[in-house]
Amino acid sequence: MKALELQMTQKQFTSWRKSLQRRSTLAIIITAAVLIETTAVVQYLFARKGIREEVQHRAQSELHAKSLEIRNLMVEVETAVKNTAWVFENNFQRPDSLVGICEHLLQNTSTLIGCGLGFEANYYPQYGQWFEPYAIRQADGRFGRSQIGSATHDYLHSEWYIKAKEKDGGYWTEPYYDEAGARMMLCTYALPLHDSSGRTVAVIGADVSLDWLSQVINSKQIYPSSYNLMISREGQIMACPIESLVLKTNIQQATAKMKDTSVNTLNQNMLSGQRGQTVVTDDKGEKNYVFYAPVEGETGWSMAVVCSDHEIYYGLRQVGFNLLLLMLVGLALLGYIIARTVRGFNRLQEVNATKVSMENELNIASHIQMAMLPKIYPPYPDRQDIDIYGLQKPAKAVGGDIYDFYIRDEKLFFCIGDVSGKGVPSSLVMAVTRTLFRVASGHEAAPERIVTQINETISEGNESNMFVTLFVGVLDLPTGRLRYCNAGHDAPLLVGNGVESLPCVSNIPVGIMADWKYQPQETLVLPQTTIFLYTDGLTEAEDASHGQFGLQRVLDRTQQAWRANEQAPTLLLNNMNRAVSEFVDDAEQSDDLTMLAIQYTKQQQEVRLCKALTLPNDVQTIPQLAAFVDDICEALGFDMSTTMQMNLALEEAVVNVMSYAYPAGTKGDVHIEAQANDERLKFTITDSGAPFDPTAKDEIDTTLSAEDRPIGGLGIFLVREMMDSINYERVDGQNVLTLRKKLKATVKS
Repeated sequence: MKALELQMTQKQFTSWRKSLQRRSTLAIIITAAVLIETTAVVQYLFARKGIREEVQHRAQSELHAKSLEIRNLMVEVETAVKNTAWVFENNFQRPDSLVGICEHLLQNTSTLIGCGLGFEANYYPQYGQWFEPYAIRQADGRFGRSQIGSATHDYLHSEWYIKAKEKDGGYWTEPYYDEAGARMMLCTYALPLHDSSGRTVAVIGADVSLDWLSQVINSKQIYPSSYNLMISREGQIMACPIESLVLKTNIQQATAKMKDTSVNTLNQNMLSGQRGQTVVTDDKGEKNYVFYAPVEGETGWSMAVVCSDHEIYYGLRQVGFNLLLLMLVGLALLGYIIARTVRGFNRLQEVNATKVSMENELNIASHIQMAMLPKIYPPYPDRQDIDIYGLQKPAKAVGGDIYDFYIRDEKLFFCIGDVSGKGVPSSLVMAVTRTLFRVASGHEAAPERIVTQINETISEGNESNMFVTLFVGVLDLPTGRLRYCNAGHDAPLLVGNGVESLPCVSNIPVGIMADWKYQPQETLVLPQTTIFLYTDGLTEAEDASHGQFGLQRVLDRTQQAWRANEQAPTLLLNNMNRAVSEFVDDAEQSDDLTMLAIQYTKQQQEVRLCKALTLPNDVQTIPQLAAFVDDICEALGFDMSTTMQMNLALEEAVVNVMSYAYPAGTKGDVHIEAQANDERLKFTITDSGAPFDPTAKDEIDTTLSAEDRPIGGLGIFLVREMMDSINYERVDGQNVLTLRKKLKATVKS
């Protein structure tokens, strides 16, 4: 039966493995398809962008070339007319010769189709009110002459005549049909002529055929279906593929029924002489790219090149379709190759799968574990009273050693520990212990109670019987008072006036017995003293012959560091680590190695102000406190705003003491002492009442409404906000609350 069950299990495993292989193959093919498709899409987009930029460049070049060609021809007309103007003006006394001069101008300017002069009314009485000699280039190449001014052809009200006189300079007219002279669609360049006194007496009009303009505009196209468009300053269509629109309508009328309203903006931009590009969708739903620019000069004309989106990207779409077919064939071939490869490497995958999985998990666990430890040194660069450095070297990918530290309410909370065993189980217990330390010390300042809470939690349901040797310390930074609790860990060393071991009570490690009563201890740490903590991975480090580094070598190296005045945390730990590495040499590390060094570097500064006040336990005496605080702030040169903050902070703190340290009906005193040096102002509030730690109150959430916030805690919150630091200690049966404020940012400027 057992053999049958085993066989069934193997078959189920084999079936599951094959199913996984099929899914893996499918996933690889899908991934490859996505990657190939993504690559193709990216290439397509880049190609599309390149084509669009190329079209834009070609269109702009085309617009520039057309504009330049038109402008050159117009400059030729303008120059010829201006150069001939003086000839006309010098022959006003010979009116019969004027038409010959017009013919001469036509002979020398091939662009012109006709030329005439319109004189002021009755300028030549013998010719009547209208006198306009006119010469025309005929279809056979010969020239014709005539006088076309008459009542039926009153040039005195023509645009070319009126605008040139108003401007007193050259003027290009809007396109129009000339019924009296050339009898065709024209555009005229008009220039006023003056007599010897400077009075305007005539206007010369040089006519340019719009047939010539259409030939220039439509002589070359970017794409077979693309076309060019030209409009006048008033929007009149001067050239376009639809002959019925030329000079018969303006651009607004021609596009009035289009659904795409962006064409209105395009029309306005062209009429205002702007250059640019836009996309317009016609009524068939096809996109067209429109590139437009003004014709240089004074004509006010504007040109546009219109290209179809379909024609621009037709070749790209064909290439994309062919590539898609090739990709499908490639994916099919890839699937076949992958399937063959998977079958060939099945056994290798099975052997490596577990190993790779374990290595990955260990790497992740290692990263998580190392991220939980302090890693920024120095951790408190702005503080002058503490220097810390930590170092950890796991024996395996993950380790069971722990160290941590942080500052709360001017107290340094720190711990170091060693979990029994090594590897992943130890690392899990290490992570739990570190979290419990942070949670417990976040609201508790007594190290024995912190260790007790950690012990109760780890002992509960500890079926694996794992335990943690743990040392927890709380260093009061203003006073140097160190309270600590040891749970079976190696005693730290004090490096100050020599090297000595810190006395430690023999408590059991945490996790063994839930109801164990841990004993607290305390000592005074003098300035410049270093607390050196380590795990047994230091003393039990082994060389190749299994000899241990030992406690004596630790003491010797520490003594050497003290004599060389190298007890600074970084120097001490690096020297110790170097000594261990030299001792172990090439031997494999046998245990996790963790070290933590904390140097108390508080420096005493000269007190330049010291005042004290003692109040009875009665809130009616608070006005005395306000006067006391005002005197101190005035002596230190505080501004009014800071003085008000000091008053509010001290009042909140003292009222808290009177309310909670002395229960109702209890008499007692509250002693307030103020000291100031060159850097800080310190208020020390001392009472002999019941133990009361205001800093243990949970911080309130000020983002909540007053109805949603729990009652209490607002006073100590205000004190925290107004002062730079707040610190509580229970010393010799007294509550000692210390408030500090930096001076540099508070004195009057």
